Amino acid sequence: MLVVLVHVHVKTELVDAFQAACVENARNSLLEPGVARFDVLQQQDDSTNFTLVEIYRSPEAPAAHKQTAHYKKWAEAVADMMAAPRYSVKYANVFPEDESL
Repeated sequence: MLVVLVHVHVKTELVDAFQAACVENARNSLLEPGVARFDVLQQQDDSTNFTLVEIYRSPEAPAAHKQTAHYKKWAEAVADMMAAPRYSVKYANVFPEDESL
């Protein structure tokens, strides 16, 4: 498994639109065979900060994800909603075992 945490700071007036776009993308992402989980998290004490938790079944799955129509739609829709460029950090899964995801 490959775990990717994507951190996004959103413009205050666009938080609701960003959240809606992310939920739509996450729902569609879960239909991809290479995606085990796709969570959208919003920081409790600062609603403009989001973290996307993307758990992929293989190292190749993120590239396949970025080729989907729903990802491209999301990327275009949210490009101007960000207060700063998004960034991601990649992790190797330790626990629970990959088979349980």
